[in-house]
Amino acid sequence: MPNNKREHRNFGGSWQRLLRLLYPNRCPVCGRVLRDTLICQECAGKLRYVTQPFCYSCGKPVAGAAQEYCMDCAGKKHEFSQGRAVFVYQGAVRGMLYRYKYSNRRDYTEFFAAEAARLYGQWARRMGVELVVPVPLSKKRMKKRGYNQADLFGKRFAQLAGISYDAGLLVRVRNTAPQKQLSVKERKNNLKNAFKMSRNVVNLKRVLLIDDIYTTGSTMDAAALAFKQSGVEDVYFLCISIGQGS
Repeated sequence: MPNNKREHRNFGGSWQRLLRLLYPNRCPVCGRVLRDTLICQECAGKLRYVTQPFCYSCGKPVAGAAQEYCMDCAGKKHEFSQGRAVFVYQGAVRGMLYRYKYSNRRDYTEFFAAEAARLYGQWARRMGVELVVPVPLSKKRMKKRGYNQADLFGKRFAQLAGISYDAGLLVRVRNTAPQKQLSVKERKNNLKNAFKMSRNVVNLKRVLLIDDIYTTGSTMDAAALAFKQSGVEDVYFLCISIGQGS
């Protein structure tokens, strides 16, 4: 009698190899076809990772080790407890994020998630994160774009980090204007009461919010507030990229 489990494993491995042959990885910077890696060695050097020193609150790079908080966070109370990001939003990272967000480059997910898990998977577990949740798009924007890049990235990160994931727990209840077009004050007002929980989360204490880019923190604060009002004690966040602090 054949070993069905072994045959199933062999078939799965063969299928994955076939998929990689038909749809090989492409470098998220230059687009070159890759076989055994997720980014060209030359292009990897063009990306600026977030390294210390960075803001204790939001994770933005700061000028020196003596500076605990960036200018955005100094003297400001956030709804989230702490945040981290993989890349500084500059240079080649800008192009990668634009294509990931607006040009259907969903294949970049594996690279972004793998780097995030390598750098911050242990941090998330150390913080006691119980659930990973993406910042949701509005129904209008979701219909237009066809996917939520934060959902793709968050789901794969959660798998690699070994943490539970729920894409439907946080919902955006109204359409909001694009944040990049607004001032800091307008961003806050734009997102007021924009999020709510889809169900009761009374037993949930620590959550990790996922998004692609962190700028002023207005989106994270609004989303974190919805969790805090539902009884969650600590809300952390992880983004693919973040602006330079000052």
